Amino acid sequence: MSHLLVTGGAGFIGSNFVHTVLGTSDDTVTVLDALTYAGDRRTLQGVPEERLTFVHGSIADAELVDRLVAGSDLVVHFAAESHNDNSLRDPSPFIDTNVVGTFNLLEAVRRHDIRFHHISTDEVYGDLELDDPERFTETTPYNPSSPYSATKAGSDMLVRAWVRSFGIRATLSNCSNNYGPRQHIEKFIPRQITNVLDGRRPKLYGQGLNVRDWIHVDDHNTAVLRIIEAGQLGETYLIGADGEKNNKSVIELILELMGQPKDAYDHVADRAGHDLRYAINWDRLHDELGWQPQYRSFEEGLARTIEWYRENEAWWRPVKDAIEAQYAEQGQ
Repeated sequence: MSHLLVTGGAGFIGSNFVHTVLGTSDDTVTVLDALTYAGDRRTLQGVPEERLTFVHGSIADAELVDRLVAGSDLVVHFAAESHNDNSLRDPSPFIDTNVVGTFNLLEAVRRHDIRFHHISTDEVYGDLELDDPERFTETTPYNPSSPYSATKAGSDMLVRAWVRSFGIRATLSNCSNNYGPRQHIEKFIPRQITNVLDGRRPKLYGQGLNVRDWIHVDDHNTAVLRIIEAGQLGETYLIGADGEKNNKSVIELILELMGQPKDAYDHVADRAGHDLRYAINWDRLHDELGWQPQYRSFEEGLARTIEWYRENEAWWRPVKDAIEAQYAEQGQ
């Protein structure tokens, strides 16, 4: 039995990872989470409490990080500030968490020789043209376009440097856009779902032609576990599921699945610096490690996600009005 330290384990992807680990193994888990706007202890409800320890704290706290890392067999690093719009308004928390926090973790795993896995995003590669047949690969040059993606690119580079300079035992993964249960409702898919459930019209940035490569969060997390189990140390693996959809088609599918007219949404001003297209080539993950996604049908995964938000209104209702008020101030 192993003991995992999961940073950001009360956030969207991290909490689903904890549910997966505790539901499929005898491992124990410590979650370290600062509980900023996207972290919520309620995301961990339903896991075996006797095998979970929750620590409210920040990865920017080097002393706390060192103590928790020293008592772990594996560190899985999900913690990040991750909202592009927020990074445009105030980049400083992104520097503190994504760069300084990752540095603290790397120094701790170096001191104590602890296995480390770093979670990152495809946004570090910038974007692709809408008509470009290419997809991101592990060798695509970095070209971040926002303070968020720039700080994630910086954290990736720190991990690689610590592998080469100090020999830490680490793997990295860059994933496409996640969707699924327990995602904060400021994000695109849960915002539109909860708008419909709340009797509001969904909102589409610009013309909605921007393309994202969607993957269900459970598929992301099974891929992470496979990389930890069998991935080559020091290497990066891209995680995707061939889920390219433009935002317009996603909103229309949400409306259709929820029994609404497909055109029952409003266009709002486009986001500043809105990346055009993300697309992941995950051949290496499949060919070397034999991983396959469970949700090959985006429609099936989206239908299950809608049902989760329908059945868990108490989880998202308390923050809905405040989130929409913030967007309204920005004309979105």
